[in-house]
Amino acid sequence: MKKNRIFLAAALLAIGTLAGCGKEKEPVRIASKPMTEQYILTEIIGQLIENDLDVPVEITKGIGGGTTNIQPALLKGDFDLYPEYTGTAWMTVLKHEKEEDSDMLYENLQKDYQDMGLTWSGLYGFQNSYVLAVRKEAAESYGLETFSDLAAASGNLIFGGNPDYMEREDGYPMICEAYGMDFKGTVDVDIALKYQAMANGEIDVTNAFTTDAQLAAADVKLLEDDKSLFATYYAGTVVRTDTLEKYPGLADTLEKLTGQISDEEMRNMNYQVEVEGRDEKEVAKEFLVEKGLITK
Repeated sequence: MKKNRIFLAAALLAIGTLAGCGKEKEPVRIASKPMTEQYILTEIIGQLIENDLDVPVEITKGIGGGTTNIQPALLKGDFDLYPEYTGTAWMTVLKHEKEEDSDMLYENLQKDYQDMGLTWSGLYGFQNSYVLAVRKEAAESYGLETFSDLAAASGNLIFGGNPDYMEREDGYPMICEAYGMDFKGTVDVDIALKYQAMANGEIDVTNAFTTDAQLAAADVKLLEDDKSLFATYYAGTVVRTDTLEKYPGLADTLEKLTGQISDEEMRNMNYQVEVEGRDEKEVAKEFLVEKGLITK
């Protein structure tokens, strides 16, 4: 009888151990570059995964070097996924020349990444690309819609940009040469003060990114790069293919974000975190609830 009790106790212990293991799910490890936009995106992805799959997530934010360090870590298996931009992946990771056709770029990008054991799981809808912003009053006065329109009116306008952009070969000199722009004057402006300088009428045009937080509150017009001078930087999720196999339903969950975030929505979320000082977790949750992707 004593021996039977020992066997029974051992069996119960084994069952209890197995049950405990079943409850401990390995987390999905998410990485981000050191920028507000990425912090918000990783929270959006993480909270959606937790909601849909009931698995924990582990987010590492602000990895120095961005793509340069995240990509090899992803290949090694240190991370499972992260938000990336098509232009960066195409030119920085794959070392290709700029591709003007964004659809062709994405199609080829998917093929090349599959060869590395990685998958692009849809694009969110917005892109964080270079753009030129013009004072609305100036844009209306000269009927500005495109970079070419700006070139025609540039002799009457003042361009203001941060010193780095004004000197870089792929910055101010490049757009002037490509479009034949010849501005009335140029001003070096601190990157944090350029929209204030524009509001004060000190400058008429400046360089920007399409999802700049400050653009959400600035009275400016963004112009179309009608010669496709700049590469396209659409954002999407890059995930290890074996991670998709490991977590059934993960592919479907990530696909839910396809086409869900516009340039304006991303700008507004960046503004809430950078300017208003809100927690990116709260901003991400509000976005997911508004889109009907999770419940409160």
